[in-house]
Order: sequence, then structure tokens, then C-alpha cells
Amino acid sequence: MREIDVARITDAVAEMAMRSNVELPGDVVEALRAARERESSEIAREVLDQLLLNAGRARETRLPLCQDTGVAVVFIDLGRDVHLTGGPLQEAVDEGVRRGYEEGYLRKSVVRDPLDRSTNTGDNTPAVVHTRLVEGDRCTIHFAPKGGGSENMSALWMLTPAQGREGVVDAIAAQIGAAAGMPCPPLVLGVGLGGTFELSALLAKRALLRPLGEPSEIEQVAELEREILEAVNETGVGPMGLGGQTTALAVHVERHPCHIASLPLALNVQCHAARHMSVAL
Repeated sequence: MREIDVARITDAVAEMAMRSNVELPGDVVEALRAARERESSEIAREVLDQLLLNAGRARETRLPLCQDTGVAVVFIDLGRDVHLTGGPLQEAVDEGVRRGYEEGYLRKSVVRDPLDRSTNTGDNTPAVVHTRLVEGDRCTIHFAPKGGGSENMSALWMLTPAQGREGVVDAIAAQIGAAAGMPCPPLVLGVGLGGTFELSALLAKRALLRPLGEPSEIEQVAELEREILEAVNETGVGPMGLGGQTTALAVHVERHPCHIASLPLALNVQCHAARHMSVAL
């Protein structure tokens, strides 16, 4: 059994909160550059140039990529041979968020009462924490600040089994087409397919952690990812909703067995600022 003091988790979360908001991951930058080379629309190319410029300036100046520095979503893969010491896990994560958002001068966007906008918590806590037990003696922390604009365009459907593959593709393409420029495309789309009502949404959120454009290891699922990406880009929404071929940079599908009478489908929309970082303790 390996002991890990939760103070290390606090330190890691604080560091990732600050860095993830100013450093766009390299895989996202490369995807934007590749999209810029493929794009035939002059306006779309100009928008992509501006997004790349913004990413570079954020890294240089240590100022946030976006004024919406998001809700802190934290995935923790906890090895079963790890014993956490020093206090509760949620409190340790929240302290890291509190420190990171204050020291990094990041916008605090969390309200305590969803129906009362005057109840800002003042420190962007509590974090949304998802923990799962895994093999080993490591604690891996994934940090993703999730902006409200793209999150608001997410959706969940309980499709009928008869709607099948076509229904899945059509639902997602229609949702993105209707969203237009509101989620700040080009997008990364996390898709949860199967499971239950709540599990499909969690699968969709976790799918966004996958390296950008890395296909599913299951060939059938990888084919579905390509089909959804093609359908979404055919909507013509384009970068920032101004038209073009690049509405989404990638689609990541996570699949889970489900009830014979159900076809749960969740879509978690991520804007072009696909911010996330990971650390293993």
C-alpha cells in the first residue's frame, strides 16, 4: 500500500488550474493548423489564424485563452493500492481550485444556488469531481476547465433502438447545426453511447480527455467517429459560425453496453479552447 498526502493533490490541481487556462494543448494547436491548411473559405482561414494567434499570445503573456475560465471538472483515477492521507479528497481538490483561481487571477464563475445568480462562491468551488478505482499504486488527476458557452450546447437523448446508427449521427449533426456559432467552433465533440441516462453523459465528458483526433481502438466505433465528424462538418457552420468546412476538429465516442429497450446518447460540446491537463502522482 502506497500513501499519498492529499496536499500533493491540492498542489497539482492548483498548478493545472493556472496552466491549463493559458496553455492550449499541443494536439489542439496542431489540429487548428491542419484545419487552416485544409480550409477553403477565406473567412474561415482568417478566424483560424486568429485562434492560433490567441493561443500563442496566451502562452507568452500568461493571460487566459478565454475570459470564461470555466467550471473545474476533475477526473481522478485512484489506484486501489493507494491510501490517501491528510484529509478528504473533495476538500483537497477544492483547495487546489481555490488557490489556482485566486493566484492565477482567473474568473470565478460558480454560483451556489443555480436559481440565484447573486450567490457566486467567490473562489470557483466546488469542483465537479469524478473518481474511479483502477489497478496500481498511482493517483492520476485530469483537470478540465469547462466553459459555459459550449457546455450549454450539449445534449442528451434517449433514442429508440430502431433509430440506430443513422439516428445517432442525425441527432448530433442537427444539434450542432442549430447551435451554429454559439459554442465557439471549431469544436471537439465528446459522445457517450449506451449505458444509462447518467452514464452516457459521463462517458461523453470523459471522451473529451482523449488526445485530439486519436480514434477509438474499436474499429466500429472509430468508423462512427469519422461518420459523425463528416456530418457535422457538412453543416457548414464553420469557425465561429462564419461558414466553412471546419465546424469540428474531432469526434471522440465512448461506448458502453445498454438495456435492450434503450439507446442513450449524450453529446458534450467543447469549444476550440479544448483545455485539459493531467498529472500522475
